[in-house]
Amino acid sequence: MKSSSSDRRRGHLASAAVAVLLLTGCAGTDPAQPGKSPSAGTSDVRSPAPTPSVTTAPATTAPAPSASTAPAAAAEPGGTAVSNPVSVRIPAAGTDSELLHLGLRDNGSLEVPPGDPGAPAAWYTGSPAPGEVGPAVLLGHVNATDGGPGVFAGLRGLVPGDRIEVVREDGSTAVFAVERGEQYAKDAFPTLSVYGNTDGPELRLITCDGYDPATGEFDDNYVVYAQLVG
Repeated sequence: MKSSSSDRRRGHLASAAVAVLLLTGCAGTDPAQPGKSPSAGTSDVRSPAPTPSVTTAPATTAPAPSASTAPAAAAEPGGTAVSNPVSVRIPAAGTDSELLHLGLRDNGSLEVPPGDPGAPAAWYTGSPAPGEVGPAVLLGHVNATDGGPGVFAGLRGLVPGDRIEVVREDGSTAVFAVERGEQYAKDAFPTLSVYGNTDGPELRLITCDGYDPATGEFDDNYVVYAQLVG
């Protein structure tokens, strides 16, 4: 079932005001060990805050779309239709990934990409399409089950001005520029700051961070904020 872009925005904002739920599936392997992906917490950060991870998304008040059903095309500020995203490329991080379309499970948690946690990145279908006014949300794992790097392992190295290119179904490309990266504890995730309304088209990249070797879990989220530039 498809929904209009305005319906998606309304449901999106309502969900942001309700709660934050965690996306499970980040591999519980120590990214700092030899042969394993570097932990976001061990990388240099040029943002003013610590590092967050890909484990959070807001619950929705309406049934979540399935991974195989994407919302209808959105609209740009000028009224031009915006196609749904199919892939993302981040040259500075060496990221080049197709994009799955994932929504929420019946229990309100985010759907997880099939296969290993290092699997392709995903567009959260409860958020605007990239290029539509509002914060489009892309999710990806920081590491894989074998301890190798996940699709968003390089987010911590991004700096202001780095480009993020999102290719859409109609062949167009939305280009975003990184503004900053922030690390948040999962139990103190700033839902409205990440998922709330924005004046223009923006992008959020979210991954896991803050690996705790005592528990084998990631305690934080890392969020990259970016704005549309082309």
